[in-house]
Amino acid sequence: MDRALLEPSRIYYEPAAAALPRGQAVLDRFPAAERVAVASHWNIPELHGDETNVRRWVRIKREALVLGVKKSLTARVNGRSADFIAPSTANGCAMACAYCYVPRHKGYSNPITVFANIEQITGYLTRHIRRQGTKPEPNQCDRDAWVYDIGENSDCSADALVSDNVRDLVALFRGQPTAKASFATKFVNRDLLDWDPRGRTRVRFSLMPGETAKLLDVRTTPVAQRLAALDDFAAAGYEVHVNLSPVVVEDGWLGRWAELFDALGDATAPATRDQLAAEVIMLTHNEGLHRVNLGWHPRAEQLLWRPAVQETKRSGNGGVNVRYRHDLKRRYLEQFLELLAAKAPYLRVRYAF
Repeated sequence: MDRALLEPSRIYYEPAAAALPRGQAVLDRFPAAERVAVASHWNIPELHGDETNVRRWVRIKREALVLGVKKSLTARVNGRSADFIAPSTANGCAMACAYCYVPRHKGYSNPITVFANIEQITGYLTRHIRRQGTKPEPNQCDRDAWVYDIGENSDCSADALVSDNVRDLVALFRGQPTAKASFATKFVNRDLLDWDPRGRTRVRFSLMPGETAKLLDVRTTPVAQRLAALDDFAAAGYEVHVNLSPVVVEDGWLGRWAELFDALGDATAPATRDQLAAEVIMLTHNEGLHRVNLGWHPRAEQLLWRPAVQETKRSGNGGVNVRYRHDLKRRYLEQFLELLAAKAPYLRVRYAF
């Protein structure tokens, strides 16, 4: 257990979750933690929707854990990073990236919630994969396999510190010749190296220039250590990709990315580079999260909230998002992709936006 990242002193649990084998295993893993029964993992006043929690933003992530039951089991069509978004086995995160969209769902700190009904989730996924049959043609997600993102609202590498849910998913996809699991991570958990994925799980290590990450990627594994893990994960049987995200425009940003691309090449063996691919995602920020960040990490907002170069767009759930102005974003992205092609010509871009 990485105690600097996660050392639960209080576990909020739905009784139905605690009654399941996986729920009991989670409780047994943290025997010293206080246990607090709750009616719903979605509504815990001490954690969610209380703006006074801003002062304890990071402390809550380290000390609180939630145990629930996933009620809705659906695989949503995606088509960008993955063909489908799998029903989640967790949401929330022990890390605290300043730009993360996940806290918007519950409000404020949003620590890890782990779902105990893993057998229902894996059963649903098995049936869903079977119904798809063989992938009829390649797309940007994958040439041959249906790709399922298993970590849309959490970081699976950190989730694996809490339960065996992620390990069960890797085992499930190991035996699926027509499908792959996929998840993005900012945390190097070397326990995953022993899981024998046999090429059926794609790990997307998120990268940004190290100095920028020190400010924005709070409580994550340093970028240099993420780079050092790429060869090891590829050798262990994972398909290894990188997420170049979010791309944050600041003074000297292209020079910093150039240094990162050089470091990426130096860190990887030819066999790893041959199977690497990238997603490129320009920064999107959120007005509500901006207000929260001003209460605990205002320095980050000097990079993230820049009205002079950003425009607003209301999201599907009614939130106000900000992104670089359309004309500027197009230019920034062109500059970025030109630099990437020059510095890392081996790195295929699956999509960029």
